[in-house]
Amino acid sequence: MPRKESTAQRAASGISLQELVNCLEDELLVIDREYRVKLANSAVLQRLPKTVGTPLGRHCYEVFEARQNPCSVPLWVCPLAKVVQSGSPAVIVHAKNSPDTDATSNRYVKISMHPLKDERGNIYAAAELRRDVTAERELESQILRRHHHLYALNLISGAVSALWDLDTILNLSLGAALEIVDGEIGGILLFDSHNRKLSYRVYRGLSAKYAEKVRMKIGEGVAGKVAQTGEPILLEDVSKDPRIVHRDLVSTEGLKGFASVPLKTKDRVVGVMNIASHMPGRFTGDDLYLLNSIGYQIGTAIEQTRLYDHLAMAGERYQALLRHALTAQEEERKRIARELHDETSQSLTSLALSLQATIGMAEMRGIEDGDLMERLRKTHANAVHAGNEIVKLMKELRPTLLDELGMPTAIRRYAKDTLEAQGINISTEVIGVEERYQPEVEVSLFRIAQGVIGNIVEHSEAKNASIKLECDANACVLRIEDDGKGFDVKRLTRVDPGGRGAGLFTMKERVKLAGGSCRIDSRPGQGTKVMVKIPVARDVAYEEDKSADSR
Repeated sequence: MPRKESTAQRAASGISLQELVNCLEDELLVIDREYRVKLANSAVLQRLPKTVGTPLGRHCYEVFEARQNPCSVPLWVCPLAKVVQSGSPAVIVHAKNSPDTDATSNRYVKISMHPLKDERGNIYAAAELRRDVTAERELESQILRRHHHLYALNLISGAVSALWDLDTILNLSLGAALEIVDGEIGGILLFDSHNRKLSYRVYRGLSAKYAEKVRMKIGEGVAGKVAQTGEPILLEDVSKDPRIVHRDLVSTEGLKGFASVPLKTKDRVVGVMNIASHMPGRFTGDDLYLLNSIGYQIGTAIEQTRLYDHLAMAGERYQALLRHALTAQEEERKRIARELHDETSQSLTSLALSLQATIGMAEMRGIEDGDLMERLRKTHANAVHAGNEIVKLMKELRPTLLDELGMPTAIRRYAKDTLEAQGINISTEVIGVEERYQPEVEVSLFRIAQGVIGNIVEHSEAKNASIKLECDANACVLRIEDDGKGFDVKRLTRVDPGGRGAGLFTMKERVKLAGGSCRIDSRPGQGTKVMVKIPVARDVAYEEDKSADSR
C-alpha cells in the first residue's frame, strides 16, 4: 500500500522552479548557448527598467548591456563560451553599464556562471548568478587606500625621527604626499624670518622660473592666506581664484586643481605645502585631510631640524671656547714656568749660594755663636728646598723634557718621579715612537697622562701601574692601567661640588678636541684601565731642524 504524503510534502511538490528562484536576493538567469534568456528571477525583473520589457527569449547582451553582439573588450568578455567549452564554472567582476547611456557607473557586478547539462551530459545552457559587489569593492579600495596612506605617513614619520638634513626630509615628505594623492606637481614653501616672506625650498613638476620667482608675504595669495590663518584651502581651479598673485605664472604652468596646507609646529606656522594638478577638481576633501596631517609632521620636522642646528652651533661654540681655554691655559703655564725659571728660581739659587758663602765665611772667621750658625744653616736648607720645589712646580707647569727630549721621555720621567715617590711601582713601554709630532699632539698626550697619573696618586690606592705608548704613522695609543680600588664609571656623570670628576671630563674633552677617542674601563675592586687614541702628524718644522745644515 503506497505511503501517504504529508501536508508539507504535498505543498513542496506543488512549488515551481520559478517560485524557488524568486526567493533569491541575487539576480539569477539561465542563458542558452545562443545567449538567449530562458529564465529570470524577480530580482532580475525588478532591476530592469519597465521600458526594456521581458527578457525571456531575448539575447542577454541586448537586454542587460544594450549591445548588438556578445560582450567583449573593451567592456568585458562574456564567459559563456568558455563555460560551454570547458564545462567549468567561471567568475568575473565588471563595472555595470546603464542600458540607456554609454557612461560607466560606480556599480560593480560579480557574475558567477555554471554549466547546465542534460541527461546525456551535454551542456545546453548556463546558470548566471549576478551579485552587486559595489560595497565590497569600495571597502577593498578604501582598505588599500588607507594602507597606502599609512605607508606614506609611516615613511614621513620615519624621516622626521631618523633624519636631520632638512632638504632630505622635505624632499622625501613632498614625494610621499604626491604619492598619496597620486599627484605630480607640488612644492614646500618655508617662511624666512629675515625678509618675512614665503619661498619654495623644494618642488616637483614646477619650472625653476616659477619656483624661484614666487615670493609671498603672510596673507598674500593662497599660500600666504594659509600661512596667516593656519587653515588648509582646497580649490577646484586655482587659476580662477581672485587671491592669486602670480596669475601669469599659474597660467603658464597650467595649474588647475589645487590644495594648500599649513606646516605647523605647536601653534606656529613655519611653512606651506602646495599640491597642484593640470585637471580642475582633482583633489578631494579626503585628500586635503591627509595632506593636512602630513603638514603637521613636516612642521614638527622643520622645528626639530632647526633646534638640532642651533644645538650643533652651540656645540661648535663650546668646542671653540674650550679649545681657546685649554690653549690659553697652556700658554699661561708656559709663561708662569718661564717667569719662575727666569726670576724666582734664579733668585732662590742666588739666595742659597749667598747663604752658603756666608756660612763658609763665618766658619773661616771662627764665629762661635752656635745659635746664629744654626739659623744660617736652616735658612740655607729652606732656600735649597724652596728652589727644588720651584723646579718641581716648573716641571708640572711645563716639563722641559717635553720640549727637549720629546713626549715619551717626558711621560716616562713624570710617571717615575710622581708614582715612585708615593710607593707605587711603575713600568713603561714605548713602541714605534721615533720622531716628533705636532706640539698640540705631544702636549695633549702628556697632559692626558699627567691627569691619569694624578688620579692614580689621589684616588686609586694602587700598588702597581703600567704605561704603554704605541705610535704609528696614523695615530698614537696611550694605555695606562693600575691595580687600585677602581670605581663605577657609569655613576660618574658630572663634576661634583668637591671637584671629583673634573680631571676625567677635562681629559675626555681634550681627547675630543684632538680628534681622538677615549675609553675608560673600571669596576670597584678591579682597578682602572684608560685607553686614549689620538691621530698624529709629523712635525715638519722639527724634521727640518734635524737636516744636515742644522746645528
